[in-house]
Amino acid sequence: SIHTATTGADVVVVVAGEQPYAETSGDKADLPLPAQAATLLAAAKAAGQKTVLVLISGRPLVLGEAAANADAIVAAWLPGSEGAGVADVLLGDVAPSGKLPMTWPASISQLPINVGDAVYAPLYPYGHGLGW
Repeated sequence: SIHTATTGADVVVVVAGEQPYAETSGDKADLPLPAQAATLLAAAKAAGQKTVLVLISGRPLVLGEAAANADAIVAAWLPGSEGAGVADVLLGDVAPSGKLPMTWPASISQLPINVGDAVYAPLYPYGHGLGW
């Protein structure tokens, strides 16, 4: 169980993302967070753990309930060989900073979604982000 596996942990970090893709093979009708990651986040939250979701993707994924189960979300995008930079932020060696370069949709049905749309209700708006 997640509770047994995380007993004594300060934070549960779930790293998830998309399968590698290129050009048209990456065109999809839906962009969900992998189900296993959503299940792990829900279980960790139910066990009373603080949770961090690290997303490795080239585009916003539809997070669903995972957004509510994560105490923090780090959009690491596609860090390539610079994964150490993500670790620096997670471990507190570097202060996080950054703002979303695009609107993050709440559902796939919102796509395309842009600032100024008649109905603009994203999960996270263009420019959302924290830093300290």
